Amino acid sequence: MFRAMLAKEIRNHLLSFRFLAVFVLLMVIVPVTVLILSTDAVRKQDDYSRRQAEIQSYLRQYAHFNRLYPVIAPSQPPIPTLALVRGLSDNVNMNAFNNDPLPVMFPLIDLTFIVTILLSLAALVFSYDAVSGDREDGTLGLTLANGIPRSTVLAAKLVGGAAALFVPFLLSVSVGLIIILINPRIGWSASDWGALGLLLAGAALYLLVFYGLGLLVSARHASSASSIMTSLVVWVLVVLVVPNLSPYLAELIRPAPSRIQIGREVDRLTDVERDNLGRKLSAERQAAVIRANPVLAGVERMSENEVKAAIARDPAFAKAYETYRTEREAAWREANVIQGQKADVLQADLRRKEEAQTKLALKLSLVSPLAGFAYLATDLSSTGMLNRSHFSRLVGIWNTAYADYAQKKMAEMRRADPTVDVWNTAIDVSDLTRFAYKQASLDERLKGVLTPFLILFGMGLAAFVAAYVSFIRYDVR
Repeated sequence: MFRAMLAKEIRNHLLSFRFLAVFVLLMVIVPVTVLILSTDAVRKQDDYSRRQAEIQSYLRQYAHFNRLYPVIAPSQPPIPTLALVRGLSDNVNMNAFNNDPLPVMFPLIDLTFIVTILLSLAALVFSYDAVSGDREDGTLGLTLANGIPRSTVLAAKLVGGAAALFVPFLLSVSVGLIIILINPRIGWSASDWGALGLLLAGAALYLLVFYGLGLLVSARHASSASSIMTSLVVWVLVVLVVPNLSPYLAELIRPAPSRIQIGREVDRLTDVERDNLGRKLSAERQAAVIRANPVLAGVERMSENEVKAAIARDPAFAKAYETYRTEREAAWREANVIQGQKADVLQADLRRKEEAQTKLALKLSLVSPLAGFAYLATDLSSTGMLNRSHFSRLVGIWNTAYADYAQKKMAEMRRADPTVDVWNTAIDVSDLTRFAYKQASLDERLKGVLTPFLILFGMGLAAFVAAYVSFIRYDVR
């Protein structure tokens, strides 16, 4: 009996105008979107390669530690899945690679947008009259009069309608994947294809949530006209209002200080105040060294060449000058530590409050299935917040290696020339290990999206149960 009901539902949908409209819409929008995103991904790859070449050219001519880190600071290369899901990755290196404001003002749509907006709206269009429409034309009463259980009727409507909508979506995605496969500049790994399979499974759950909501609304109304209006209100609230309102609610509940204000205070502490303290401590320590070593009298007024000459002819001066230089550097290190600790306190407080606010916003947004699928899609494709955390961990590891490298190089420079300015002297950094980004494994990505998966499954189940309870009491007359 279920098979017969399922076949009837699918046949009715396939012969309807709305199926044709959605089919044509998906078959046009998805391939065109993938084509545009693929082209954009290739452009980003070219921009990234060009910037890396420019960095290498700069390092060969002007590398010195005062400006080295800002030049070679870790940046995330464009990842292949940008051809399907844009996520947050477009903003990672916006200042470095993209000076065109139009993509920011009018962002490209992607697979996440198509699923969360178009597919959810289509699901409600397919389901708003699933119960009320059959009641109006009399078919629901005839069906139930033949002894078919209401649970079977509702399950057939859910599975048949969702299948009639999801199959065209899969066909359109398949056309988009062909575009990706024939592009020699875009190469997906096995993990990327596995992530895509999980993403499509998430899309199926998301579709079932909205189809279940449509059945619920339809089972609560006697007419299709009132059902479609309620369905649109529900869609606006769930898709547009809740996800966009959650950050503002989180800000009201868990406020955080202004980043601009904290940034200015940190700059003041680590720049102006640091320099003043460094000069004060340096003068005090150097004066003490001069008093203890009369041979250094007047050293502060000597030029670099005069110091080198004095070091070469007088071993006592050379030994005393080494102490003089060491104390000066120690004074500046102390100033950096003192002011750095003050800045760290401010930044740690900001970070703690921002993290609390973000966590609350995430929890609030998960009331909407749109947020759940958006997190799922972006994290699986390595374009979301999970990838941000992964990228930060890689940067932290590389920063430690870079600091060790810098200390080693500076020590070598000082051994070669005690008077050298280690921060502003050009050096050879060809042996510096450059930052290398590697995507998180599929297992890591899957662990990160288990919560959205479970939430979508729970929402779909709750919507169907609520629809079933409403349908049990539904008056078919």
